[in-house]
Amino acid sequence: MTKKKTYKELLDLKELELNALLEITQAINNNMPEASLYKIYNFTLRANLNIAKLALYVFDEKWGCKVNFGTRNSFTGIPLGEEMTQYEKITNLKVDDDSPFSEFEVVIPVAHKSNKLAMVFINGKADRSEVAINTNFVQALSNIIIVAIENKKLARRQLEQEMLRRELSIAGQLQRFLFPKTLPYNDHLKICAYYEPQHSIGGDYYDYIALRDDQHLFCVADVSGKGIPAAMLMSNFQASLRILTRQTNLLQDVITQLNHQIVSNSKGEHFITVFVAIYDRKRKRMKYVNSGHNPPYLIKSDGSMEELTKGSTILGAFDHLPEIEVGIYEDISDFGIFAYTDGLSEMKNDDEVEFGEGRILEVLEQNKNSAPRQIQAAMISAMQTFKDDQPLNDDITLYCCQVKA
Repeated sequence: MTKKKTYKELLDLKELELNALLEITQAINNNMPEASLYKIYNFTLRANLNIAKLALYVFDEKWGCKVNFGTRNSFTGIPLGEEMTQYEKITNLKVDDDSPFSEFEVVIPVAHKSNKLAMVFINGKADRSEVAINTNFVQALSNIIIVAIENKKLARRQLEQEMLRRELSIAGQLQRFLFPKTLPYNDHLKICAYYEPQHSIGGDYYDYIALRDDQHLFCVADVSGKGIPAAMLMSNFQASLRILTRQTNLLQDVITQLNHQIVSNSKGEHFITVFVAIYDRKRKRMKYVNSGHNPPYLIKSDGSMEELTKGSTILGAFDHLPEIEVGIYEDISDFGIFAYTDGLSEMKNDDEVEFGEGRILEVLEQNKNSAPRQIQAAMISAMQTFKDDQPLNDDITLYCCQVKA
């Protein structure tokens, strides 16, 4: 009689295990969220298997208790020490009596492809101790649900990465729209520009705007940071610049309003360095402001060069700019400007040596009598020769213009 009873109990247990497996499998096939899967796991083990106490710890950047029932202590608030994660196989747990884990008899590790994903701590029911817990089945069942949850996390990460890729693609297209489609290149005004981002989205910007009364605006800017926030801030900067220059050609007012817009939009998290110049062909006058940007070079008709340094501090750092000094050149009709961003001067070669302002000046000295496209080509050639196979450590923008009477 005893033997028949044992067989029946074993048969009943197998039926319970199959029911548990079926419930878990159906929940996974129904693509239920993680929280629901943990609830079903909890209910299934409590209702169908001979388990009185359980704590399921899962590794998700750090160890945390996801399922807990039947214990005196609440293990959701108890950290899992490193010594409790060392078990590689199902083991009878032996810990000090003052340890909260002394409530459990067995620890069951759950791993997938050599990665430890979970630790299950269990204790059987005292009134049914004649039927032992099938720890291998508990391990298998736990493995099924934990791997399913890991796959859901992986799918979610892949979806997030795809969404980020699409966002970056959109931001990259947005940034390309910021740059002028064409730049003038005729007998009176020649402008060319070169832009190479470090990543798919950069923080550099250049522009040319034909203003009223035969005035021309040149601009180069560099926003701190990269990615979508930098692209959005630069988009706002471009829109503000174009609106403001329709209203006034006073550079003090333009720079003041640009600073106000950047402070309002970036909340102090991003800054912009900018060089902006307006040339009045009728009056033969050029005005400029350099707000914390690498000083561009003014190439005069006699071949001499000057750095354009007058201006203000970077935009976005202060609610009110402490000072704005406008640089002015009168009676100037034949000249060139070479502007760049710090990605050029700070570019490094294999020996970690920076390209530096000295090399920039050397290339300009050798080509200062050439047309802008030739100057740009010479600078790009010097860049490529210098950096060898080193990747860029920042965006690079070159902006070269030439004005003739």
